[in-house]
Amino acid sequence: MPLAFYNKPGLVAYVTCGDPDLATTREVVLAAIGAGADVIELGVPFSDPVADGPVIQRASERALKCGTCLSQVLMLAAEVRQHSQSAGLIVFSYLNPILQMGMEKFCKVTRHAGVDGALVTDLPVEEADEYLRTMRAHELAPIFLAAPTSPDARLKRIAEASQGFVYAVSRTGVTGARQNLADDAKQLVRRLRRVTNLPIAVGFGISTAEQFAEAGEFADAVVVGSAIVETIEHNRGHEAEAVAQFVQRLCARQLQKA
Repeated sequence: MPLAFYNKPGLVAYVTCGDPDLATTREVVLAAIGAGADVIELGVPFSDPVADGPVIQRASERALKCGTCLSQVLMLAAEVRQHSQSAGLIVFSYLNPILQMGMEKFCKVTRHAGVDGALVTDLPVEEADEYLRTMRAHELAPIFLAAPTSPDARLKRIAEASQGFVYAVSRTGVTGARQNLADDAKQLVRRLRRVTNLPIAVGFGISTAEQFAEAGEFADAVVVGSAIVETIEHNRGHEAEAVAQFVQRLCARQLQKA
């Protein structure tokens, strides 16, 4: 089932859970939802986050030092769901923590927590048969990354495997803010439109209201991660307020246009 984006573009907001602690993460997530985020990606900290840039790497290190683990992230998700029924909740994880918990248990607990789906950043669609079967058995939406370098046949396979939305990577490389939105993003979204009716969210490197609006011209939603994590890092003691203000700035231009 596609996730709902009530404004165009929708905002998918990423947070690293447990940075600086789980109680603060809960406050930040609820503040982001209140400020206009449509979907929250609950990042599971991992010791070797190879797809992430330095901002999220630092956040993962801090969260791991606090002892944050996948089971705690799922408990946090359940708390958030009790307070917000409308926002989409996605677990964003590397594969290893899920395998340590066990695929069946992960899906069962994730569903029970009220989470809508998951994105496993280092699980290629070609190796995801068991994951897909288990996710679908528990009515969870698998979300996959589509890169500009992917051939058309692979994009079609990613689109067919995905539910909720398709995550279009705006450029190759790791996560992190960039000055300019890559032209590859628009072409990638155009190619994905040919093979799916799911919403398409563009992410990797989007950090300003201008980039958010630019991506919204051709995508259904925009993923903002490193910029939110950096906002948390630089506003210790009032993280939730700072994130709410940042989200409001991102969405302000679109609300004015509406």
